[in-house]
Amino acid sequence: MSQSNFVDYAKIICRSGKGGNGSTHLARSKYILKGGPDGGDGGRGGHIIIRGNKQMWTLVHLKFNRHFFSTNGESGSKNKSSGAQGKDVIIEVPQGTVIKDAETGKVIFEIINHGEEKILLEGGRGGFGNTHFKTSTNQTPRYAQEGGEAIESAFILELKLLADVGLVGFPNAGKSTFLSVVSAAKPKIANYPFTTLEPNLGIVQVSDYESFVIADIPGIIEKASEGKGLGIRFLRHIERNAILLFMISVEEIQIMEQYDILLAELEKYNPELLLKKRILAITKADLADDEIIADLCPKMPTDLPVVFISSFTKSGIKDLISQLWKQLNTYG
Repeated sequence: MSQSNFVDYAKIICRSGKGGNGSTHLARSKYILKGGPDGGDGGRGGHIIIRGNKQMWTLVHLKFNRHFFSTNGESGSKNKSSGAQGKDVIIEVPQGTVIKDAETGKVIFEIINHGEEKILLEGGRGGFGNTHFKTSTNQTPRYAQEGGEAIESAFILELKLLADVGLVGFPNAGKSTFLSVVSAAKPKIANYPFTTLEPNLGIVQVSDYESFVIADIPGIIEKASEGKGLGIRFLRHIERNAILLFMISVEEIQIMEQYDILLAELEKYNPELLLKKRILAITKADLADDEIIADLCPKMPTDLPVVFISSFTKSGIKDLISQLWKQLNTYG
């Protein structure tokens, strides 16, 4: 996926179709001079529908095409003929898209599964023709029901990437390099902060028939939950991950302090993130000798698996993938 084409936020304007009016027609023909009501019902206005599409990974298609208007239902006609329904408009989005009311920010619904459809705006109902209003005391009603009004509103669409494992770490922790080693993903890699400006996805092949998806989230910095740095723009992508893989470089002097800062930022953003499974990977292990690593081991947290890895020499990579696969297949 081209980085410039990754869009995870879009604002759209939608309008459903107005319902068609019911007909007030009275039956008339060569042999029927004063027939009863035979006005048909109006057609329903077109819906605005959101549909999940597993082939999509971004909201880029909504970047420049932001207006979606359904057509109106047609009015009923004689001989109890109903008007045609308005054409529904279907907006396809990636799995993991959250739809919010643009004015209130309230979440309306989420699209999780491929092919899942939900009505965002209902078309106006079709109005009843005068045949519905015939009574014993009013044999020829000359009135019918108007169609329901169209609805127009603005919505915010936010994408939360659906991935099994989310990489969490500071800039230059080696996340992108790790992703490039364990998958076919080709993220931008360089030795300066915020090389990764957009999430990258990679598929890790465990065996011929087993794989899982990793999301490389742009580096977190202290106070990211308050909008500093890249802020909360990408923290939402972590919410979908089953496992959080914390990555901290062996070059860091205070590894545990760095780990605690990362945890604190996640907790400030969403405390439920701390309930997810966690693994800690100490990266760039090739820069430390055995003595340094032996000295670091007792200082590591005891409540989660810790693996020393080097994406350069590939040491520890197989062990880490094995740990991730084991955690993904362990329930509870």
